[in-house]
Amino acid sequence: MSLPVSPLAPRELPDLPPIAGIRLASAPVGGYYGGRRNVLLLAADSGCQVAGVFTKNRLCGDPVTWSREVIRGGALRALLVNAGNANVAVGAPGMAAIEAKTAAVGACLGVPASQVAVASTGVIGQPLDPKPYVAALDGLAERLSERAWLEGAEAIMTTDTFKKAATAQCEIDGVLVTINGIAKGSGMIEPNMATMLAFVATDAKLDAGVLDALLREAVATTLNAVTVDGDTSTSDMCLLMASGAAGNADISDAQDARLDGFQAALEAVLRDLAILIARDGEGAQKLITIDVTGAKDEADAMLAAKTIANSPLVKTAIAGEDANWGRIAMAVGRSGAEVNTARLAIAMGGTAIVERGGLLAGYDEAPVAEHLRGREITLTVDLGVGHGKARVWTCDLTHGYIDINADYRS
Repeated sequence: MSLPVSPLAPRELPDLPPIAGIRLASAPVGGYYGGRRNVLLLAADSGCQVAGVFTKNRLCGDPVTWSREVIRGGALRALLVNAGNANVAVGAPGMAAIEAKTAAVGACLGVPASQVAVASTGVIGQPLDPKPYVAALDGLAERLSERAWLEGAEAIMTTDTFKKAATAQCEIDGVLVTINGIAKGSGMIEPNMATMLAFVATDAKLDAGVLDALLREAVATTLNAVTVDGDTSTSDMCLLMASGAAGNADISDAQDARLDGFQAALEAVLRDLAILIARDGEGAQKLITIDVTGAKDEADAMLAAKTIANSPLVKTAIAGEDANWGRIAMAVGRSGAEVNTARLAIAMGGTAIVERGGLLAGYDEAPVAEHLRGREITLTVDLGVGHGKARVWTCDLTHGYIDINADYRS
């Protein structure tokens, strides 16, 4: 499927620096996407510590089941990703294909198959033939490079119209470390512990338990705070890998203040990836940032924000550039979040619309209408209850979304 690049695509992506000890290579395999790269091999030359979060969809794919087991071991030597076929709901052949692929990766790289993670994304319900992927491994292994991050970002795309990558640096106890991340996601997006696919690597020296705690905290306000259509994929996966090449001092407690900079950098990388996913929502013409404040707690704030973000009525109103704030109020009311209707406040683009539960006296819709004609839209809602807050990113709902999904398999 070839799609025009989203009008919300970033003008440029960062040139991701190398992560010592981690190399990548990609190639077109199986005739998907008109010869575009669709397979990624990542090799951790000396092994790396790893943590991951995965979809909570109960019909998860065999790649999720397999990789969960790999992550439980805490160590990773390789990752093989394919786009075009999700390897979901195909019965026994699904796991058989994974076993064939991981055995081949292990033999090619000289690593245990039990330390090879896999990820697949694409059409659900079609058997995946492992032979083309196995045949491609020698060529992939020959091209492994520490500088192939952006090529890797292309290889994991499906209906994405642009690559998604981010990087950040920080210090851990005086030692400079780097974090790189790539992701894919455009439709079937409301992450539930992860995002469509996201792979993050660092040269920091951190054990798997620390990585797990840091990742879960970072994901909560980044990848789990983006939605396109409210549908949680069967294949969601986010892996955080640490090669240890930076050689920083051992830190065994994720709450150690020496990791504050790393946590902030990790959140920055994941936040950038989350926003890129929202920008590239299928058919999207507008990026929408929703801030909910004044909630009972953060969970209630996220509940209200996600309900607004997933409302077809809110999303189509914004697509049509209609300042119909009543749809936002409706979504808040049905969300289940506690709200003080006498103190409810709503604003668009920084212009107050509702205060103390009713339309602001002398409200002028003109600046709101002007704001809605732009590409980046902001909504702010105060529930008037407490101090909980949350931010969510989404996109508008256009005819383009219908066109893409109506023709997805054709």
